[in-house]
Amino acid sequence: MRHGKKVNHLGRKTAHRKSMLANMACSLIEHKRINTTVAKAKALKGFIEPMITKSKDDTTHNRRIVFSRLRQKEAVTELFRDVAAKVGDRPGGYTRIIKLGNRLGDNADMAMIELVDYNEIYNADKKSKKTTRRSRRGGSSNTVTPPVAKTNNEEEE
Repeated sequence: MRHGKKVNHLGRKTAHRKSMLANMACSLIEHKRINTTVAKAKALKGFIEPMITKSKDDTTHNRRIVFSRLRQKEAVTELFRDVAAKVGDRPGGYTRIIKLGNRLGDNADMAMIELVDYNEIYNADKKSKKTTRRSRRGGSSNTVTPPVAKTNNEEEE
């Protein structure tokens, strides 16, 4: 039974798992989206979302906590400078996992994990939508039909 065991070990020892998640998190911060397996994407989501939350409050203490987990100065700088500015008003849910299908070699379930605010395709629709509420009833009933042009034969009669 696996009562109370919330960590997916991903078939790795603790040090290897922490290093792998740190490297994947740095890649996600740098490239804004990465392709990986579904299990690793779910583990990465639980790893990086608390750090993005900490990056919203730029203090020395938070930078040190995040650096102790990420271990790359450039990634920490980009997280606190660029990513935190984009997600400043979002209360959570900074990443999105999209399942892609199975990998050809070993048939593993693949997924793309991305930072939500950096996806231009989804965010373009959200900004262009109008916020006015419309009635579910049909449009105006007195629509005007355009006049039909008469042919030469009809004009002579």
